[in-house]
Order: sequence, then C-alpha cells, then structure tokens
Amino acid sequence: MVTAPLSSWPWVNLGLYKYLLCAPLVAKAVSEWNSHGEGAGWFLHLLVLFSLRSLVFQLWHSFSNMLYYTRRRRVIPHGLDFHQIDREWDWDNFLILQALVASMVVWRIVPGSEGIPVVQSKGWLIALLVHVLVSEPVFYLVHRSFHGDYLFSHYHSIHHSSLVPQPMTATFGTPLENLAMTAVMAAPLLGAFAAGHGSVGLLYSYVLAFDFLRCLGYSNVEIFPSQLFHSLPFLRYLIYTPTYLSIHHTEKDCNFCLFMPLFDLLGNTMNKKSWDLQKEISSGKNERVPDFVFLVHVVDVMSSMHVPFVFRSVSSKPFVVNPSLLLLWPVAFSAMLFMWVLSKTFSLSFYYLRGRLHQTWVVPRYGFQYFLPFAKRGINEQIEMAILRADKLGIRVLSLAALNKNEALNGGGTLFVNKHPDLKVRVVHGNTLTAAVILNEIPRNVKEVVLTGATSKLGRAIALYLCRKNIRVLMLTLSTERFLKIQKEAPTEYQQYLVQVTKYRAAKNCKTWIVGKWLSPREQQWAPAGTHFHQFVVPPIIGFRRDCTYGNLAAMRLPKDVKGLGSCEYTMERGVVHACHAGGVVHSLEGWTHHEVGAIDIESIDVVWRAALKHGLTPA
Repeated sequence: MVTAPLSSWPWVNLGLYKYLLCAPLVAKAVSEWNSHGEGAGWFLHLLVLFSLRSLVFQLWHSFSNMLYYTRRRRVIPHGLDFHQIDREWDWDNFLILQALVASMVVWRIVPGSEGIPVVQSKGWLIALLVHVLVSEPVFYLVHRSFHGDYLFSHYHSIHHSSLVPQPMTATFGTPLENLAMTAVMAAPLLGAFAAGHGSVGLLYSYVLAFDFLRCLGYSNVEIFPSQLFHSLPFLRYLIYTPTYLSIHHTEKDCNFCLFMPLFDLLGNTMNKKSWDLQKEISSGKNERVPDFVFLVHVVDVMSSMHVPFVFRSVSSKPFVVNPSLLLLWPVAFSAMLFMWVLSKTFSLSFYYLRGRLHQTWVVPRYGFQYFLPFAKRGINEQIEMAILRADKLGIRVLSLAALNKNEALNGGGTLFVNKHPDLKVRVVHGNTLTAAVILNEIPRNVKEVVLTGATSKLGRAIALYLCRKNIRVLMLTLSTERFLKIQKEAPTEYQQYLVQVTKYRAAKNCKTWIVGKWLSPREQQWAPAGTHFHQFVVPPIIGFRRDCTYGNLAAMRLPKDVKGLGSCEYTMERGVVHACHAGGVVHSLEGWTHHEVGAIDIESIDVVWRAALKHGLTPA
C-alpha cells in the first residue's frame, strides 16, 4: 500500500536514537563556542530552546493532570487512556523537525549572533503584527483545508484520533502538518529579522509564548473565568480557550483558529455554543462525584515519580527504578517534604467502569513513615480526613491500600468505623479478595504449604481456609499464643492441619511457600529447589533463587470495558490492579452495604471471588 507523502516520520523506526539527528547541532554549537569564546551562538540557542520548549509542554502536562487542582474544570471528563498515550508517544518529533529546519535557516540565511541585540522593542511589535496579519489567517485557511476529504483522511485524521486533548496532543500529527505549523510559526520571526529588528529575546519569547498558548488550548482544563469574557466581551475574539478548542476536536468543522477566534467569526465557522459551554465548565458545575475511591500511599521517593502528572511515559508502564529518574531524586525528595508539611489528600487518577467513576486518592505519606512511632497519629488523621471527605461528597465505597490498613496502625480500618458509626461511605480493606486470589493460585494437588506472616489478617484467613481443604499449613511464628488463638478458630476436625513451626529449616522439604513476611536471601535458602513463592508482602521479596519461581503480589485484571485508564498501578501491568483495589471495585459493583474492615470473614472468600469473576475481573 502506497502511503501519502509526508504522512509518516522518516525516523519512525529509530526509537530513542532519533535524538542523534540533533548531534550536528550539538557539534556546531560546541564549534561556535570554541571559535568565539564570547557567548552563545545561534546553534546553542536552538539547543537551549529545544530543552525549554520540552519543559513548557511537560509543565503544562503536569498541571492539566493534577486532578486535585483541575478536576472541577476539566473540559472533556474522560481519562487519558493507554491507546492515546501510545499514539502520541513520539509527540516531540516536531521539536526535532523544527530544530533541523531552524538550523538550516540559521546556516543559510540568518547572520551570526554577534551583532544581534538581546532585546529590541520594535522587533516584538513587528512580530506581533505579522502574527496577527499573516500567521493567524494563514493557519485558519490551512487548517480548514486539512479538513477536506483527502487531506483529512490522509493527514489530519490522526490528530483528531486523540479524544482527550492534552498538551502533547497539540504537536501530534504528520510531518506535513508540522511543516505547515513551522512556517506559520516562523513567519513573525523572519519578518522581524528581515526588517532588521530581530533579537535573541524575541526568539525566546515568541517561540515559548507560541508553545505556551498551544498547550493552554490543549490542556483540557478551563482556566479562564467566564466573568472575564462577560466584562470584556472583545476578548472572546482575541484569545481562544480550552473549551473553544475542545469543541473543534469533538465536532471538527468549526473553531479552526490558531489562537484568535476573530478569524472563525470572519469565516463564519465559530460554534455558537462555545461561550455558553465555557461558562458552564468554568463554573465547576460539571464535576462528578466518584462512586469508588482507592486510597493509596507512596512507597518510596523513586516511585513517587510514577504518577500520571509527572511523566506519562513512565506512569503508563509498570514501575521500575529508571536510572534517568535518579537525576530528579532531589526534586522528588523536596516534594516529599512539601507534601508532608502540606498534609492534603490528593486525587491522582481515574477511570470509568460500567459508567461509574473510580478515582485514586493518595495520602501524602511515604512507606517508611508508617514505621515511625511518632507518625502513627498523623497518618490516621489523614486517612480519617479522606474517609470523612468521601462521606461528605457522597462516595459509596472507599478502599484502603497496603499500609493504610495496617493492623498496628488502625486495625484494618476498624478504628474509623468504630469512631464514626454513622458513615454512609463503606470502608473496605479488600483483603478478602486478596486472600481469594492467593488461595486460587495454589495448585489443587498441593498437600502442604509454608506460611510466613502467619498471624497477620491475611495469614490467619489463608491458614483457616486451607486447613478446611485438608491441606497441612506450617505456620511460621514465634508467638504460640497467636497460633493457638487461630487454631481454635478452625473446626475441631481440621485443627490438626495447622502446625506451628519456629524455624525455617522445618520447611526445607516443602515446595509451596506463601510469603507474608519479607524473606532475606539466607532465609530463602531453606526452600528446596523448585519452590514457588506466593506473596502478599509489601514490598515484594527479591527473587534471589534461580532454581525457584516467584509470584507477583496478588492482583486482578480489570474488565475490558474500562475506559480512561492510562497509568499502571505501581509494578502492575497495564489494566492490572492490586487485589485490595479490585476488592473495593467488586464491593462497589455489587452494591454491598457492609464495611469490610478488621478480620477477614472466611465464609466470604469464595463469595467475593465468584462476584469478581462475574463482573469480568480475571486473575492476573
């Protein structure tokens, strides 16, 4: 099949190596610096602009995806999904293209930077006039032409395939579209320099302002108050809004302008509902209360950068310690201290399932803080504040993640339910489904297992469930009192299957280990070759044994009809969530009215498991 010319990028198969295309610019910048030694040449300015422009897009992305600031003024309420992220993965191709085009212009046309002033006011005036009189109308006409049948189907349709406008969507398109945008963008600069009034300051200010305004329109967050346009009606024709641009993406054949709706007015292509919709969205009336909230916490400083509003290329993949992120560790550490002082509950991400809104909130506490004795009270206060906020908003179910439901911290959520008996929101620890996932991983022919963390909530439930299946459970614990308490909970005829062991060597012949307590390499050596380690310990153990296999943390894959999911949950694959998260989802979908806190009800394990499968959740 023959593709249309300039409909795909020539370096599409280079991956990260595409940035080597800028190597000649770097070499030329170094050459200029060495030859002159008195400041930056044009090529260095181009490289600096490349970095600053990337930063502008990144900062706008961070802002537009900070749901705790922007959720009430989102124009299109849908979440950014993995499909759109993957389509827009190479959104920065335009930076490479424009850097290469600019380097050729500088090399052939523009004189050396030695005699160019830093600031010249006439240059800005000329650039503004050329932008309004040339760039804006030319863009309008070119943009309308791209909506013709041939150009739209062969070039422009890929841009409109992004349903949720994002800053990166602004640059997502074919080479032909970006060449046209490059010409529109370059005209004011070339006009000012041709008139002899160009300057270094004009180059930086115009290019960055151009990018800033493009990101503003594609931010999907209505930042302009409607009162501004009511008080100064002429502004409606001088500056577009995110709402104005979003209408173009949803209805296509209207609102074609670059930044100034004046040209849509002149071309009779302005959508009549643009400003009524802008008023409605800016008022915050479109905010939707989620049906379900998963209350998480940050594990460590590195994983704090694995959130949707930082780098979507990072958060859209399972978390790993990325060496390049180590450079940002000081920034993330400073953010941790700021969050600790600020002590607010943040909204991180959301998705839709069966038409219901599911959100993830975060308690601004890091993993190690949960083990500081003096921090216990403050952490519980933050969790309680989140629960009361959810209750006030009318949220149906709030599920507690990992350490937020720690037994020593709040008794698996019982502290809050007992303190506030009139709660309408259902508090769920999700451990029932976590236990079900682990238990359904165990092969049916297993007759003996080793269980560490045996007296924890999950350990107790797993032991009591397995003994009823005539499976011998070696419960590794030093507390005879706790062991006997759990053993007495089992029916008399099954108590013999619960056996207390205090040394790892007692498990040296058992190949099925269920790990609820972290194991060191030395402790793992007691397992025989061929052992499989099932896990419910946070953080998961490190697989030191090559002759053994290691399971992941208990997790389930969300149904296929989930919409708007664009970030991975910690180390989980795309579309996979921790079992305690899935447990809250099932609780919400089933409409159960009880709290799931404290000890796990053994009789409910199979009930919750069947309900999860019924709603389309599957074992990961």
